[in-house]
Amino acid sequence: MKFQGSKNFSHNQVPKIGVLLTNLGTPDAATPKALRKYLAEFLSDPRVVEVPRLLWKVILHGVILRIRPRRSAEAYSTVWTEQGSPLLFNTQAQADGVRTELEKIYGNDIVVEFGMRYGNPSIHSAIDKLLEQGVRKLVVLPLYPQYSASTSASTFDAISHDFTVRRWLPDLRFISHYHDYPAYIQAVADKIRAHWDAHGRADKLIFSYHGVPKKYLDRGDPYHCECYKTTRLVAENLGLGKDEFMTTFQSRFGREEWLQPYTDMTLKALPEQGVKSLQVVCPGFSSDCLETIEEIGEENREYFMESGGERFEYIPCLNADEQHIQALTALLQENLHGWHAGSSEKSAQTAELAKALGAKL
Repeated sequence: MKFQGSKNFSHNQVPKIGVLLTNLGTPDAATPKALRKYLAEFLSDPRVVEVPRLLWKVILHGVILRIRPRRSAEAYSTVWTEQGSPLLFNTQAQADGVRTELEKIYGNDIVVEFGMRYGNPSIHSAIDKLLEQGVRKLVVLPLYPQYSASTSASTFDAISHDFTVRRWLPDLRFISHYHDYPAYIQAVADKIRAHWDAHGRADKLIFSYHGVPKKYLDRGDPYHCECYKTTRLVAENLGLGKDEFMTTFQSRFGREEWLQPYTDMTLKALPEQGVKSLQVVCPGFSSDCLETIEEIGEENREYFMESGGERFEYIPCLNADEQHIQALTALLQENLHGWHAGSSEKSAQTAELAKALGAKL
């Protein structure tokens, strides 16, 4: 087996501290061909779909990838921009913002990159960039506030698999969740307050999270509990009464039971219960994407309005808002504690000493 080294490696390379931000991913284009490739990678992940592999392979390639890519491409085309997918350019902006803030603290000793669990830029390509710049200590932050095996653990799988073929492994720290991190909770609450200041309040505030099959909860996945804790903490910060908000789950797929209550069914039923104005926020998504812009902002808006609703507003994700960047930076600082090696000059001196000692050996 041949193990991969870094290009242009030198033993006197100045060691760096690396930060890798990751997100779910996006197709390369809003076309059926691009969606077929992306969905094949995404839905082949056993962390995402826990079905016997042989059976699932028949279903995926025999049915789903023959039908879903065209439908998904049509949906993506409604949110695609000149910059590409919103998830892509928002994650890029988040990485740029975090890099700027960390460089103020750590100077040239820090390197920040981002990668996608599925699609491009890949986690593998991001790790390549980090190691080529001399990263010897690495913090990974998946941009999923609430932990799930289908997201955070899948990211860890990809990173650990990548390292199985590399010659030199960095020291590694992995942030598996931040659903109750105070700065994140404050950022979400302040985002809602800013929307209220500009547009007023509605009859009810819905916290909509991406769903997962209920069997994942039954098998011990903490995602459901962490979503409810995020909702509770934000609601407490906002001073909301128990009848002024609720938690729902969106984006279910297939026929099996997923986490409930379902967002779409809830929005269809609320007008009959006297709720005529509604605001929806999606704190489980760090960046706006297809599931927030199209599924919530368009599809679920129609469900609510056609059922008798009179006013519907989607409150955007934190994206690259300054307060979000500050929250992510603070979280990373805590996890970088004890790793700052000092100035680049000192690091270079250490590398020269190691080289000299190696020469004596």
